[in-house]
Amino acid sequence: MNQQQTSLKIGVVGLGRMGANMARRLKDCGFTISYVMDINHSLAASIAEELSAKAAQSCAELTHHSDVILTVVSDDEAMHAIYHRDGDSLWDGGKDKLFLNAATISPAVHIQLANEAKKAGAKILEIPMASSIPQAREGTLFLMCAGEKTTFDDAQPILKALSKNTIYTGKSGTASQLKALVNMVMNINTAGLAEGLGLANALGLDLDLVRSVFSQTGAASRVLETDGADMQNHEYETYFSAAHAAKDSNIALALGNECGLRLPLAAATAKQYETMERYGLGHLDKSGIAELTFSSKPLEVTTPL
Repeated sequence: MNQQQTSLKIGVVGLGRMGANMARRLKDCGFTISYVMDINHSLAASIAEELSAKAAQSCAELTHHSDVILTVVSDDEAMHAIYHRDGDSLWDGGKDKLFLNAATISPAVHIQLANEAKKAGAKILEIPMASSIPQAREGTLFLMCAGEKTTFDDAQPILKALSKNTIYTGKSGTASQLKALVNMVMNINTAGLAEGLGLANALGLDLDLVRSVFSQTGAASRVLETDGADMQNHEYETYFSAAHAAKDSNIALALGNECGLRLPLAAATAKQYETMERYGLGHLDKSGIAELTFSSKPLEVTTPL
C-alpha cells in the first residue's frame, strides 16, 4: 500500500459491531480514520477515542474532514436520515469524495443515491456484505460491489483491506439485489433447518445423530454448520439478528413483486421472523427461529402460524 493510499482520511457512519470492526480493520491497515458518527453519541465518542479519530457532530462535518465516507447503517430509513436530512446531509461538501455504502437496503435506495452522487460531483459504490462480525474485524468479508467500474477500481485499496473476496456485479442496484437473494436463501435454509431439528426433537431422536446425518446427505448446508448446534443448545449469540432477517426477506419479496413472481417460501420465512419480532425476539440471532418449532424450548413462545 503506497503513501497516497494510507493518507486517505476515512469517515465512518454507523458504529454497530460491523461498522466498528470495519473501522478497526482499516485503522490496522494503515488508513486514517478521521471522523466517526453514530446515532448513539456515547458509542461514537468511545470508538473515536479508540481509533484516534473525532466524533462528528453532523453529517456535513464528517464529509468535510474525510476523503472517503463509509456508511454501515441498518435500513432504508437510516440511510435516508444521513443523506436526506433537512439542513444536514453527507452530500454537503461531497464533491470529489468517495462514498462506500455497505448497508443491506432496498436496491432502489442505492440507485437513488447513485443518481444524487452524480449531481453532487461525488463517486459512489454500494458494497453489501455476505459475512459477519468476526470477518469484519479480520478483513475477510465477502463484498458484492456495484456502481461505476472506474469507481470500483479506485476503491480497491480499501476493499482489499476489508475483504478476502470482492466481486463486481455491474450497475448500481445490482449488488444489493444479489445480497437480497443471498439472504433470502440463507433465511429459508435457516427456517428449514429449525423445522427439521424441531421435528426430530419432537420425535425423540438424538439431535447429535440427526445433525451428523444431515451433514452427510442432501440436508447438508452452510447454515447447518454455523447454526445447527446453536439451535440444538438454544444458544443464540447474535451475529445476524432475526430483525435483520425479517427486513432482508421482505426486500427480496418486494423484488419478487416487482418481477411478478410468487415466492411462497420466502414469504413464509419472512412471516416466521416477523413472528419472532412480535414476541420480542428480534434481537436474537437468526438461528433463534428454532424457538418457534422446538417443543422443549426454554422460552415461552408458541407459533400462531
